[in-house]
Amino acid sequence: MHGVEFMFDVEQSIINQLSTNSFIVSARKYRPATFDTVVGQSVITGTLRNAIKNQHVAQAYLFCGPRGVGKTTCARILAKTLNCFQRTENMEACDHCESCVSFKESRSYNIHELDAASNNSVEDIRNLIDKVRIPPQIGKYSVYIIDEVHMLSSAAFNAFLKTLEEPPAHAIFILATTEKHKIIPTILSRCQIYDFNRIKIDDTVQYLQQISEKEGVSYDTDALSIIAQKADGGMRDALSIYDQMVSYCGNHITYKSVIENLNILDYEYYFKLTDAFLDHQIGIGVSFVTFNEILDKGFDGHNFISGLSSHFRDLLVCKDPITLSLLEVGANIRERYREQAARCGVGFLFEALNICNACDVGYKMSKNQRLHVELALLRLCEIGVEKKKSDGQVTSAAAPATSPPAAGKPPATKPSQRPDLPNVSIREALGAKPVPAKEPADSTPAQQQPQQQESNAAQNEPFTQEAVTAAWNEFAGKYRNDPYLFSLLTAHQPQPADDAKINFSISNSLQKEAFQKIIPELADCLRAQLKNNRIEIHVTTTEKQETHKAYTAEDKFVEMSRKNPALLVFRQQFALDFN
Repeated sequence: MHGVEFMFDVEQSIINQLSTNSFIVSARKYRPATFDTVVGQSVITGTLRNAIKNQHVAQAYLFCGPRGVGKTTCARILAKTLNCFQRTENMEACDHCESCVSFKESRSYNIHELDAASNNSVEDIRNLIDKVRIPPQIGKYSVYIIDEVHMLSSAAFNAFLKTLEEPPAHAIFILATTEKHKIIPTILSRCQIYDFNRIKIDDTVQYLQQISEKEGVSYDTDALSIIAQKADGGMRDALSIYDQMVSYCGNHITYKSVIENLNILDYEYYFKLTDAFLDHQIGIGVSFVTFNEILDKGFDGHNFISGLSSHFRDLLVCKDPITLSLLEVGANIRERYREQAARCGVGFLFEALNICNACDVGYKMSKNQRLHVELALLRLCEIGVEKKKSDGQVTSAAAPATSPPAAGKPPATKPSQRPDLPNVSIREALGAKPVPAKEPADSTPAQQQPQQQESNAAQNEPFTQEAVTAAWNEFAGKYRNDPYLFSLLTAHQPQPADDAKINFSISNSLQKEAFQKIIPELADCLRAQLKNNRIEIHVTTTEKQETHKAYTAEDKFVEMSRKNPALLVFRQQFALDFN
């Protein structure tokens, strides 16, 4: 017996220690108890206060919005405040009267909570209707809070309609749901609807700072900002993550520990990659090595490219003081964004966003997803380089093509050159200034002929298949953002026919119409690259003519008569017809 008593004493002591050291999660410990302590829903709490003050309390309310934004909390505060005997001037519950004390101790018979997720049948609603008839014992109202009301069945909704529309004077219904669209319209028409918003990141960070000060936990503001972003507008999620970080970090929450525990990609990677994109010489190597390091840490390529898009969006936001308030990051990271945004041009950011968005859209359809992301990184590294190349070509094209003809002499024309194409010299194609050819006054036609032949020979150099293919592919690279023309240019390989003719095959006539529009620009590019002003592009179609199929009896007879003309004579002699 003494041993049994000893074991009982040991078990009782362990239970007492567990009860005294029991941990209460922050979502419950710091749950708002008054309208003033509700975070991020000032419009709704102000409306409810005015309704109580002016005695305009409705018979049914519908609180809808995302999870963890305060729907059930506001319902409980409203129920407690309605039955409080000594409300303050600000329409808050006193927390001292019998009604408030019983509510705090969870023994109030005036406030009833029902979970519609597990009580969604008609019988459950009938039991609720029977309880509604009983007046409150203490206070003025019997408040019924139905959480996750969208889980009720259609029959339960219909059984609830009459009571919801004409309840007893002492009954008030507060419905809460995260999926408003699943509630039938007849229920919506009988309720005052309040839409709860997602809690802003700044409001969440301020609330976490207040809790940290009460708990004696030191913190980095950037770390709390990461927690708020991860919560996605839900305070309950933010408090749950906060408790997790305190368990991991102890009494000091750091930015590094938060991103490690929550498996979040560090901002430093995005800043490093953007600097590499702006520095074209080292951009490719740094971007590939950094992306490989990110993959080795277990991050998904899709999440990486999505985060990179968000990074460029935040840089674009920093370019204008008006939109700077849209940047929801910590103070230190905000300063990093300002510094890097000053180095990035708006055109660079627009092009980078387009590349990242295209990579994001096509990621799931790609069979080699890593290569898909690496190609996007290559294009990001080449943004400024492509612009410089295009600017150089525009400058060369804008230069004067030929020198003005001498007075009294008609301009010399070449029979093989098309009149609608500009005459671009070799020096102009290379970006140098054209040298005007001055004709000596005492020169004769016999002296001018060798000079003209030498100039023509310099501009009509022979070319190979490899040179044509390289110049053609370089021109096709200009149309990477136009998938139709890019695939059209790269679908077939150009074939040189002689020293000035290049053949190119097109699949059908529709493609030929689109290709005809870029032939002048393509011809100018090939003449400049290959140093041959006599180049001509000939386009042929490879589509096959569809054979006519005989479907009717008359069509079949026509086909047979082509093979055997005697059938026509046979038909005429016997006056045959098709039936």
